[in-house]
Amino acid sequence: MAVETIAKGPSPTRRAPSPRRRRRYRRSDIAWGAAFVAPAVVLFAVMGAYTIGYGFSLSFATWNGFAPTWRWVGLQNYADLLWADPRYSPRVQGAARNTLWVMVAVPLLTVAVSFPLAVLLNSVRRLKGLLRSVYFLPQVTSGIAVYFAWMYVLQPDGAINLLLRSVGLGSLQQPQGFLGNPSTALPTLIVITVWSSVPIAMMLYLAGLQTIDPNLVEAARVDGAGSWHATRHIVWPLLRPITAIVVLLAVRDSLQGFQTFLVMTNGGPGNHTNVLGLETYKLAFLSQLDPTLGLSSALGWLLFLAALILAVVNLRAMRRLT
Repeated sequence: MAVETIAKGPSPTRRAPSPRRRRRYRRSDIAWGAAFVAPAVVLFAVMGAYTIGYGFSLSFATWNGFAPTWRWVGLQNYADLLWADPRYSPRVQGAARNTLWVMVAVPLLTVAVSFPLAVLLNSVRRLKGLLRSVYFLPQVTSGIAVYFAWMYVLQPDGAINLLLRSVGLGSLQQPQGFLGNPSTALPTLIVITVWSSVPIAMMLYLAGLQTIDPNLVEAARVDGAGSWHATRHIVWPLLRPITAIVVLLAVRDSLQGFQTFLVMTNGGPGNHTNVLGLETYKLAFLSQLDPTLGLSSALGWLLFLAALILAVVNLRAMRRLT
């Protein structure tokens, strides 16, 4: 072996690339990386940054979407929405009250329904996959089709009134339908919103339950704690971060989501189900040729500011609890 090594001589060593060659390789990598990233950057600049800046500047002007020029009004749009204009401020204030009810009720009911449901599904031994698919079905079903199905069920001659009459609860029927009665329209839409929000929240809770060490719950039961106490004092505190996410998603949907209200009631009867997201849509697209695009943009930015503040408050509150 030694003779063979001496015969071959020392193995040639690879020369390190020169600094000039390294710079050339680095420039080539940067150029190729920039070429791949450029379409996404351009798309974001056109569809994202430009749109955001355009909408923000529009909130300080009046325009109907067809006139060749804007009319700059400064902060007057914000003042008109909040108190100054008797045509728009009462509508915005009423929509804000309805949105507040939705924003409080939807997160609470979503957590109250999805967490026990997730605990129940996590403890099921048979048909667990089938049950998860059944409860997740509202999330993957076409929203418009589901809303029209709900409208059919809630009509004066719909299935719910028929069911109430057949079980002897005719006094709870709504002759004008649950969506036609001002006292039941908003609670009904809240229930439908919760029904559509529960599947995602349930899956988040299920994912969190599967990360909890079963030995913790078993140790509590060995010490004499029942299922209720173990869930309340061990499982629930460990899932507080997921609860923060569920609440944040529900608050976001309450502030920005309006599809349910648009399709099922369009804010009626008598603006009793009008919410801020729907009012923003109406100001932008349902005002004919009135110059309300600036008002719509201003209301959209107010919604964004409210959502940002609520998100910060929610995160700080959950940090203190954890």
